[in-house]
Amino acid sequence: MTAVQLEELFLSHGYYKIPSNLPEFVFYCHREMQAVNVIHVIDYRHGLYISDDQYFHLKEKIIDFFRQKGEQEVHVMSLILCTDTAKARKLCLCDSFCWLVDTEINRLIIHESQVSDFYGLKGILENYLYELSRKPREDTVKEAENTQRNEGSNRSAVNFALVSMVLVAVNVVLFLICTFTGELLYNKGALSVMYIVEEGAYYRVISSMFLHWDVQHLFSNMIVLYYVGAIVERKIGHIPYVVIYFLAGTAGNIFSMGYELFSGEYVISAGASGAVFGVEGALLFLVLMHHGRLESMTAGRVAFAVAFSLYCGFTSTNVNNAAHVGGVLMGFVAAAVICLLSPYGRMRKDKSL
Repeated sequence: MTAVQLEELFLSHGYYKIPSNLPEFVFYCHREMQAVNVIHVIDYRHGLYISDDQYFHLKEKIIDFFRQKGEQEVHVMSLILCTDTAKARKLCLCDSFCWLVDTEINRLIIHESQVSDFYGLKGILENYLYELSRKPREDTVKEAENTQRNEGSNRSAVNFALVSMVLVAVNVVLFLICTFTGELLYNKGALSVMYIVEEGAYYRVISSMFLHWDVQHLFSNMIVLYYVGAIVERKIGHIPYVVIYFLAGTAGNIFSMGYELFSGEYVISAGASGAVFGVEGALLFLVLMHHGRLESMTAGRVAFAVAFSLYCGFTSTNVNNAAHVGGVLMGFVAAAVICLLSPYGRMRKDKSL
């Protein structure tokens, strides 16, 4: 069974989907008399790990979401899609309203400690899984290929960090152009309070984000952007990532100009470090949003990395620390706002309840 097949099954039985920006978590809802029944699908087939506390916290969030909408009776059933039943069983056994679906052999697994049915869901799943198991292997392979293509549009942000690669490429190309053209682009595009205030060259707030002084400057920013940016982009999607990147870079440059006006020390600066620090700030929020752990990262490790990077800047010379601070703060705040308005944070749905 694939995720798309499961979605088609639920939609055909009157459920509607609450989208999530994390493909491992999908929610389907159905009204039954005065109650709202929610099926929480957890895809455990791609290395996902969540603790018991994280699992129950998420279920509480689901219930709270509907109660804030005025629903008094909310029932939540978790459905774990897995190929390694031993691994998924550990999570399943902590909750009586949780079943396993072994997608390798298309079998529903209900342990003795679990409820025997959930408003007719058992029959729906068992009948569908039985029909799937009877299909010829070739049909199953073709369906899987079609499913993969269909899921690609929804998972593109998850599997391919396109924006991060484009940003790195643009920065590298512009650096090479600067290498052959001398000071031309720096004179026209670097951040300068005097040019912006006196000549209204506001574009420099953006253009300076794509200019770097030397190879070390470029490399230190691009290596972080490539690895950290890719993680953030895969988790929140292309467009939110672009928004965070440019908001953080812009905020960093505005912080920089504000500091120069306050201190009276005017310099010409360039670099993507404000935006890159913003990406680090966004990653810190994402880890915190996932209860302190995201993939192999913990909140403590990410916070230490951000703090250490800031420390290195403050203890070095010719570093625009104001841009770093402004960038990381804006990145954290922008990620928080976007995630709280996203399907995962607020569980927005395709149609109103």
